[in-house]
Amino acid sequence: MAYEIGKVDVWAVDVLNQPGTLARALEALRNAGAQLEFVIARRAAENTSRVFLAPIKGAKQKQAAADVGITLASGMHAFRIEGPDRPGLGADLTRAIANQGINLRGVSAAVVGRRSVTYLAFDSEQDMKVAVTIVKKLLKPKGKR
Repeated sequence: MAYEIGKVDVWAVDVLNQPGTLARALEALRNAGAQLEFVIARRAAENTSRVFLAPIKGAKQKQAAADVGITLASGMHAFRIEGPDRPGLGADLTRAIANQGINLRGVSAAVVGRRSVTYLAFDSEQDMKVAVTIVKKLLKPKGKR
């Protein structure tokens, strides 16, 4: 089975640590037709949490995002890997990237059944492009390297 690898725009917003603030932001996107594949929310300070989401597509979804303060995450360059899970996949990905002297800005990964989805984020477009090349080579089926 092959891996699908593609660039993804990550969006972000800081919300107050109060019941309902994240729900309101997600509802606005839902009402605009967004079907989010990625949401991470973490406390950033005592009174705020930082939320990262993807994808937000089209004018209607982008306007809904803007209406609730969600913006394209500045300085974040990310790509998504989806494919079969295997033991050590995360270790292999991060080691291959580190061996080229590239620092990761962020990682998010999950497995459902036998499928894995990993998001890797970088500080520069150039680092992301090099990492995509590294990952494609690493994940190429045996015999095709």
